[in-house]
Amino acid sequence: MIKNFILDTNILLHDCQSIFNFDDNNVIIPMTVIEELDHFKKEMNELGRNARQFSKIMDSFREQGSLIEGVKVGNGIISVGFSRQDALNLLPSEMDPKIADNRILAIALFIQKHDPNPTILVTKDTNLRIKADALGISAESYENDKVDFETLYTGHSEFLDQLNANQFVFRDDGSAIKRYDKTQDMLVPLRSDLEAWGLTPRNNEQTMAMDLLLNDDIKLVTLVGKAGTGKTLLSIAAGLRKVTDEFIYKKMLVSRPVFPMGKDIGFLPGDINEKLAPYMQPIYDNIEYLMSGQVALKVKIVKSTKRMSKADKQAQADQEEKECGVLVKGHMELVAAGIMDIEALTYIRGRSIPNQYMIIDEAQNLTPHEIKTIVTRAGINTKLIFTGDPAQIDNPYLDSSSNGLTYLVERFKDEAVAGHVTLTQGERSELAEIASNIL
Repeated sequence: MIKNFILDTNILLHDCQSIFNFDDNNVIIPMTVIEELDHFKKEMNELGRNARQFSKIMDSFREQGSLIEGVKVGNGIISVGFSRQDALNLLPSEMDPKIADNRILAIALFIQKHDPNPTILVTKDTNLRIKADALGISAESYENDKVDFETLYTGHSEFLDQLNANQFVFRDDGSAIKRYDKTQDMLVPLRSDLEAWGLTPRNNEQTMAMDLLLNDDIKLVTLVGKAGTGKTLLSIAAGLRKVTDEFIYKKMLVSRPVFPMGKDIGFLPGDINEKLAPYMQPIYDNIEYLMSGQVALKVKIVKSTKRMSKADKQAQADQEEKECGVLVKGHMELVAAGIMDIEALTYIRGRSIPNQYMIIDEAQNLTPHEIKTIVTRAGINTKLIFTGDPAQIDNPYLDSSSNGLTYLVERFKDEAVAGHVTLTQGERSELAEIASNIL
């Protein structure tokens, strides 16, 4: 049976191509939605790009026929709907017809009254779905890119059946962990050198994560877990080892979404590093923690970047320490030495990034499309690490099932170049672990 799908603004801002995902059914775009999209089209971010792209799509349909009467696209029909007075009269007196959401509901009520086919409102707005239900209108969220977070792939199992690429297998007691190598079609032991910049795994989950992070054949690693499980710290430590000790990558690039991705950061004073500082402070904290257990940072940089004899390295390092007296912050030294870059995701579109160890922290705040944009930037010999906690999302258009991180985990779970671990055991502190579990 043909259905009538009425799309809310947030669906099109989330995925401008969503109108093509309703098979042979009728898709109605309320005029109110088009007006709301008009407010976004000048923004230089992902929302603005989606608004502009959707306008271009609708303009191409306009050239094929009347949008009011409906344009045939594939086996379905796409049209624009108006909240005429006879539609607004269907709203209860408590609902203000000047409010955009109520005008969308009025269109749904009108179509439902005059069309025998099922009418369904599609929106990511929870409150709008509640209001629709109260009016007797069927309402759904956009499910095309959703992943059931409750059953999200963990990356490890106690069973041997139907293993995914780079999935870990262990006994009931957690011992004898092995990783499934899809290219060899066999279980292989973990690395024996799971240490990076003085950091060693504290539990089995961290052990599995470190094995993926240090494996040069695995180019995409996703780490999901609550606060304090060590996702970011492990990633940074492994990256520093690969860049400064093994020289596998040219440098380490670290970024977090300046929420939302693409948002103008010009309202903060200073240069770009000063603007990013508030967003990147958790990264700096992790680096300082790693530095606290190391020899003097100047010594480390000299040893890892200067091509000279061991004796000359030590002599120069000693001189550096003597002249500096007090060392400046670790992340500043790493950036100054060309070991690490801190960048905003705002400027990643259109780039090609080769030979780098790239960490994207707080990736749960990215959409599936933004995740795709980042992954497709990876050049030759670049490794990507995405970390995040889908239970803590700031983006109002995303939830634990529709964010880009869980989408990436599900889509790449059987690719030989990718690996994933879900971490559940907190190691930050006893207090942090209790708070994470009971608050």
